[in-house]
Amino acid sequence: MATLTHRALRELILEFGGCDYFFSEMISARGLLNGGHLEQYYVDAGPHPDRVIYQLMGSDADSIAAAAAMLDERDCAGIDINMGCAAPAITRQGGGVSWMSDYDSAIRMVDQVRRQVTRHPLSVKLRLGFDEDPERVMHFCRGLEQAGVEMITMHPRTAKQKFKRTARWSFVELAAEHLHIPVIGNGDVTDASRLVARSRGPWSGVMVGRGAVQQPWIFAQARAAGQQIEVDREAVALQFLELLRRRQPAEFWKSRAHRFFAYYCTNFAWGHNLNTGIHRESDTHAMGALVRQYFRRYPQERILSVALVPNP
Repeated sequence: MATLTHRALRELILEFGGCDYFFSEMISARGLLNGGHLEQYYVDAGPHPDRVIYQLMGSDADSIAAAAAMLDERDCAGIDINMGCAAPAITRQGGGVSWMSDYDSAIRMVDQVRRQVTRHPLSVKLRLGFDEDPERVMHFCRGLEQAGVEMITMHPRTAKQKFKRTARWSFVELAAEHLHIPVIGNGDVTDASRLVARSRGPWSGVMVGRGAVQQPWIFAQARAAGQQIEVDREAVALQFLELLRRRQPAEFWKSRAHRFFAYYCTNFAWGHNLNTGIHRESDTHAMGALVRQYFRRYPQERILSVALVPNP
């Protein structure tokens, strides 16, 4: 979810009522400590800091602990250590899911961070690691719990699987039944019906990732419980571009817009053409012109009427 879960997207989702908590983009521990001028946008927890959990990424314990101490001084809902990212650029540096290859180092790092974070809850997001071994996964989770982690979010795929196979929610269930801290499940929650269905499991909550980018109204739809809601999908796209210009630096506009529309355009019959056109543009106003042009050509796609009938 890098380049996606920034303030502009949060505000767009909040237009539909929002969700309980938002996770920030991955914040590089070393980048934060080095004080780059763009870091202020990564740590912008607006408009509701009490609902934003900072997501911290790094490859060495000292920098993660120092960065966590800095974030602990800010208003937020919590601090999260990313042990789930499987992107090669992250794992080559020893960050993300790489921590799960060395239990002792990971637990020592978490213990060091825990001693620095005194004002806010500490959580970890992880995968299954590098194989589907329930005993090893539970050993790792118990170690995190004993080190002081207060919540675990599990994306039940291995590092290599990425999105190539169905998320193994049986691992989330196993963790929820044996740990004494909240366990949040994540994976394959691509629409409101699946969100409602997953919310009935033994775990404490459900994290939605790509589904909330494709459908920023997913939480409103899940709460509708059979009532009809209407979404102006052209207005949503244009509102995102406006929020992007308002809340992010110009250096970020192109990459953030391209990433958003890569998911958002999958809503439409001819969305591939729209997405291709947007990716040829570097100016957000030109992207907005393409959006308007698309809905002039296909007006039937503009208004989405949706209703959720929960599964019995």
